[in-house]
Amino acid sequence: MRQLEQSEEEQIERGAASAPLPAMKPPAVCAGDNPEVATPCSVVNYLRWDLSAQQIGELTTQLIEQTKRVYDQVGAQKFEDVSYESTLKALADVEVSYTVQRNILDFPQHVSPSKDIRTASTEADKKLSEFDVEMSMRQDVYQRVVWLQEKIPKDSLRPEAMRYLERLIKLGRRNGLHLPEETQEKIKNIKKKLSLLCIDFNKNLNEDTTFLPFTREELGGLPEDFLNSLEKTEDEKLKVTLKYPHYFPLLKKCHVPETRRKVEEAFNCRCKEENCAILRELVALRAQKSSLLGFRTHADYVLEMNMAKSSQVVATFLGNPLALPPSGPTERHLGLPKVVGPAHVLAHPWIPGQEAKGSSSGLSGSGPAPTPLDELAKKLKPLGEQERAVILELKKAECEQRGLTFDGQINAWDMRYYMNRVEETRYSVDQNLLKEYFPMEVVTRGLLGIYQELLGLTFDLEPDATVWHEDVRLYSVHDAASGKVIGKFYLDLYPREGKYGHAACFGLQPGCLRQDGSRQIAIAAMVANFTKPTPDAPSLLQHDEVETYFHEFGHVMHQLCSQAEFAMFSGTHVERDFVEAPSQMLENWVWEKEPLLRMSQHYRTGTAIPQELLDKLIKSRQANTGLFNLRQIVLAKVDQALHTQTMADPAEEYASLCQEILGVPATPGTNMPATFGHLAGGYDAQYYGYLWSEVYSMDMFHTRFKQEGVLSGKVRRGTVPAGERVRDVLTLGPGRPGPGPHALHCPGGVGAKALAACGCTHCAHRCRLAQGPSGAGSGQPRGGSGAHLGGRPRLTQPRSSPRQVGMDYRSCILRPGGSEDAGVMLKLFLGRDPTQDAFLLSKGLRVEGGEAQAC
Repeated sequence: MRQLEQSEEEQIERGAASAPLPAMKPPAVCAGDNPEVATPCSVVNYLRWDLSAQQIGELTTQLIEQTKRVYDQVGAQKFEDVSYESTLKALADVEVSYTVQRNILDFPQHVSPSKDIRTASTEADKKLSEFDVEMSMRQDVYQRVVWLQEKIPKDSLRPEAMRYLERLIKLGRRNGLHLPEETQEKIKNIKKKLSLLCIDFNKNLNEDTTFLPFTREELGGLPEDFLNSLEKTEDEKLKVTLKYPHYFPLLKKCHVPETRRKVEEAFNCRCKEENCAILRELVALRAQKSSLLGFRTHADYVLEMNMAKSSQVVATFLGNPLALPPSGPTERHLGLPKVVGPAHVLAHPWIPGQEAKGSSSGLSGSGPAPTPLDELAKKLKPLGEQERAVILELKKAECEQRGLTFDGQINAWDMRYYMNRVEETRYSVDQNLLKEYFPMEVVTRGLLGIYQELLGLTFDLEPDATVWHEDVRLYSVHDAASGKVIGKFYLDLYPREGKYGHAACFGLQPGCLRQDGSRQIAIAAMVANFTKPTPDAPSLLQHDEVETYFHEFGHVMHQLCSQAEFAMFSGTHVERDFVEAPSQMLENWVWEKEPLLRMSQHYRTGTAIPQELLDKLIKSRQANTGLFNLRQIVLAKVDQALHTQTMADPAEEYASLCQEILGVPATPGTNMPATFGHLAGGYDAQYYGYLWSEVYSMDMFHTRFKQEGVLSGKVRRGTVPAGERVRDVLTLGPGRPGPGPHALHCPGGVGAKALAACGCTHCAHRCRLAQGPSGAGSGQPRGGSGAHLGGRPRLTQPRSSPRQVGMDYRSCILRPGGSEDAGVMLKLFLGRDPTQDAFLLSKGLRVEGGEAQAC
């Protein structure tokens, strides 16, 4: 359920993959020059998975030495020698090469079947992380970038190159490179410690091999295929691990309370001692670093780069405003000239993406007055209370039936079991029966087919690909219209010892431009832990696993469909509180009849899901929505508390919020935050983003796909079809033309009566400037006064042929990667400011003023 990739400071690539121990080639690059014609595509997969533990260590040293030489050259320049080529382009070039090479060395720790290789990869990650910190703290390099900004005329850079320049300066300030040397040294040491602690935290979880032995009677309620898949101990008991394919089915189906209690307790005690100590140190060091940088809390430091901008906005969104002084860095520490970049969306305290009253953002909020989202927790509480009452009734009845003592409360180990019972009794959804219609092969075939149709792509299995485990499959991805390869993806779907224990997408090779102007294809891996098939039984997925599959594969498509120029902006390098929205939006397909029929088939008979069962499944979508979302709020609040308060105890904070918000106590003696990988996996102070981004995902789905057809070719009036070169005109008012959706993604930018090469993989035409009422071009560059500045846009009739809404989605949301602000992309796709109505309705909440129209 996560999107995992390296930070903006951690990017690599490598040379030829044939030699056993290849010498690293000079950095292949993310070009600074934008060609006037569509660039050729380099379809090379630079990744390799045949390195020994010794080779990983040797190549790590080699990569550090080669990359450092580039930084040394940049940092040694005199003022008069600083230029775009020698500075910005040189840094972009090495970023591409470093990103791929780094992934070759540190990705195996998550997936390799060899413990020696996993260990070597983990050690490589530690060394490279320390090196990342060293390079990020190069004041000499930072000074050359500042000099470049002073020397170079702004209109001489393309918009994305200017964004890259401004981002480097922003990151330099966020690393304290404008502060005294003594402070810089403290920050550097803290960053090194943080990197190592995060690696150890997740390694501990991945390497956990805890299992509990049970008799068949103690596993009552679990289906035979599950029981038959379990390994046995020497005394013939069944081994239940704490990996997802065992943990979740057991908590949902086992009717023996004591068994559920033991498993839930063990699950939330994993790595308790070691990770609890690590987490405490992480939180303290983050607070210390943020303070040195002039931020009041670590949350404020992190959120400066997100749509939310501050912890106060997040607290309001979650329904618990904090009495904090104004957040953000103090003017005393930000002593450098202001860098003016593309307009940023400043989050409204009530609706993500809409400007707060009195803010100084470049955007002015527009659209209807929002229903306050700070009421979300308050509004969900009555719904949660109703659901708890239903669960208690079910528990009481079952205790009487089975002769068990009814304790009058819902325990942590009861939650999933009785939420499943609600689906079975109130919605008549039998999950054991339902999963028989979701064999892995059928789901995969249907899922891949839907994504291909939706996004105008074709996928081809590479049968003889070199992979890291025999279960892994590699696919090449072509644009359906042009036939060009745009990327590749790996599927690693089944659990094994030492493997990453959750579900995630890893970006491995960024899609960006190389030194010769060719486009490097993007490559990503989806890593999951679905039940593995056996000779006697296929892999059958629960419906929520199908949903997870759809979600994570959405991240894969985001990686591959991005057409950014720079590695820093490739794929999912967007605001962290937006990154989940594209994938969350695609989860809706597993709740629609036609897609469900296409990805299901009974594993024995081949028959389709009966219409009655299908209808019941779809109706059950809002089952337990109150409790589920209240738990999300609990986790988000724990995350925020740890990163806004001084000396907050993780276990105590979690237990307190569980009781206060969820009404379900944490199991005594457990420490769930010590197992919460997000806290050490790049989501620190950002877990709220799952709910935040869902506001956007629901708006996108109900505004466009639900209205225009989830799999049909309907086109909204006024939409600019993706891939078409002739632009529509997006007007903001009489005589105020601005850039249309496609033009804003043109690498050449937008200038009066200019033609610019677009370089899309699915079109060889050229992008033409929108003509105003008088026939003159808008003359507005990206980041100027265009569609994302003030006013309420209205879209004119399209001048090009109809295309699927999925292609608009690919063009407006996936294609830019991080080269545009998320708020800009949303407004282009929606044709208006985002609203929260669809989000509230999806939670079973009434929108004031009646049911909201889905636009």
